[in-house]
Amino acid sequence: MQIQEQVIAEIAREVVARLRIQMQQPVAAPAPQPGNGAASRDGVFSSVDDAVNAAWEAQKKVEAMSLEERGRMIEIVRRICFDRREELGRMEMEETRVGRLDHKIHKLTNMRFVLGVEAMRSDARSDHSGLCIIERAPWGVIGMMLPVTHSVPTMASNAINILAAGNTAIFGPHPSGAKVAQYALQLFNREFERECGVANALVTVREPGIEAAGQVFHHPKVALVCVTGGRAVVEAAAKGGKRVIAAGPGNPPVVVDETADLDHAATCIIEGASYDNNLLCIGEKEVFVVASVANAFIEAMRRAGAFELNSAAIARLTEAAFTFDGPGKGCGRAHVKKDFVGKDAAVLAAAAGVRVPANTQLLFGETDEDHPFVVEEQMMPFVPVVRVRDVDAAIAASVKAEHGYRHTAIIHSQNFGHVTRMARAMNTTLFVHNAASPASLGVGGPGYFSHSIATPTGEGVTTPLTFTRERQIVVGHALRII
Repeated sequence: MQIQEQVIAEIAREVVARLRIQMQQPVAAPAPQPGNGAASRDGVFSSVDDAVNAAWEAQKKVEAMSLEERGRMIEIVRRICFDRREELGRMEMEETRVGRLDHKIHKLTNMRFVLGVEAMRSDARSDHSGLCIIERAPWGVIGMMLPVTHSVPTMASNAINILAAGNTAIFGPHPSGAKVAQYALQLFNREFERECGVANALVTVREPGIEAAGQVFHHPKVALVCVTGGRAVVEAAAKGGKRVIAAGPGNPPVVVDETADLDHAATCIIEGASYDNNLLCIGEKEVFVVASVANAFIEAMRRAGAFELNSAAIARLTEAAFTFDGPGKGCGRAHVKKDFVGKDAAVLAAAAGVRVPANTQLLFGETDEDHPFVVEEQMMPFVPVVRVRDVDAAIAASVKAEHGYRHTAIIHSQNFGHVTRMARAMNTTLFVHNAASPASLGVGGPGYFSHSIATPTGEGVTTPLTFTRERQIVVGHALRII
């Protein structure tokens, strides 16, 4: 009953948010006012060195805080994200031009699902030789790179994690999402200082980019690096000589077998793949459906509101949305054109030469399993559907399409043998059964939330414990109770 009430409340909040969006004209949020040099007290600096030094000093205070005091800082982040969700969401949409405004706003409300100080713990064990206490200590200043797809949500999510663990951070936003990140970071820092007496717990630089990121990766006072983005930023971070927590790419496959509730599967796939126009790394990117139920599944997708493209329209969309390495048309490896990433379904439909009904959230259509829309993490509201012989063929195709990223996989089935076989074959960080992909992170499901899912380096969905060092305190021949 409690879960149902939470879901109903969530739906009500989103409906209210949508109504407000429809009733209001876009209003530009105030531009951030970066600080000057080392004198800044709200987190924005002219150089990486000044920013890191300020965070270094702030970290001494944060580390000395009690968990209750750190919890107050975390509540500031959550409160600002919720209270100013429309302002920050609108500003991010206007700056980045990718995704959906209503979902930009909604993502900021999800900070309540991110684990804070409640995740911190100490463990102990004892035997005849004495007592051992295992504690989690902070690293210090953490360097964090942000993606353009979720600039403020990723920063806020990571800030909650690192502050709970007693760290501070320097953030490197993507240049196309830097203004809103700087603005939100200033809001956080001003309230930290006013309510908690700590300045510059979260810092950034006025002009972010590749050069600044490189300086962060190599700075001697940056103890740990966490990057969220594509292969290039992960590889660059790895060259800095520090431990890296890497949230890399994903290409989540969906299997629909002959036992699935097809209407439920269609509804879930549309919900996950259309969210923020499929910018989420966990979002459903391609569907492998058992041939015996393929026609019925396609009809279920139509009933649920997705718009089907025929083969000719898919060909036109593919030509518009991808470039290819090879010499001929459609030859060589495909590369997604940035102009189509995160755009509305209507924009993709126009490129495909068709018109879709108003409020269409997702396009779909049949392809083969080697099609660029299957192979590439395309981050658009179009889902390719591939017919396969049986569930074993679907699982094999899913493993191939996922490329060993070990990120996310989804299955719709009533056969637990099928579910088990796929879970073992995929070995992904997130595995979803009979639900939409956001359920894996606590949105409509029992998981917990983070915008950094560390698949290449294996930490999984990040928590405060991800950003701690384990240390053991040993007392020999003493304090034995048993």
